[in-house]
Amino acid sequence: QVQLVESGGGSVQAGGSLRLSCAASGRTFNYYAMGWFRQAPGQEREFVAGISWGGGSTNYADSVKGRFTISRDNAKNTVYLQMNSLKPEDTAVYYCATAPVSGVVTDSRLYNYWGQGTQVTVSS
Repeated sequence: QVQLVESGGGSVQAGGSLRLSCAASGRTFNYYAMGWFRQAPGQEREFVAGISWGGGSTNYADSVKGRFTISRDNAKNTVYLQMNSLKPEDTAVYYCATAPVSGVVTDSRLYNYWGQGTQVTVSS
């Protein structure tokens, strides 16, 4: 069993920054891909960013490229999402997830453990 706990969400004005963290526990963190997804009210959950187990490969949704950065610290069993130049349309609940593969994964169906989510609200 794997437990994922997100933190770092909050309310910011447009143009501001937030850094989300996701701490994993329960099994070896190193050999699994990690990802961040988000879900806004009335919308489906969407892929935001993904990172390979070693951290050498990343992938981003077009809507966040150049503004968000995903990273991981395997020694701390933690994955991060640095969010800069936030926009009101970034408002959503953000979830981290882990997939039992080594490469970057964008398909939510391949992720088998999910955190409880953290709310990010960006005001204009």
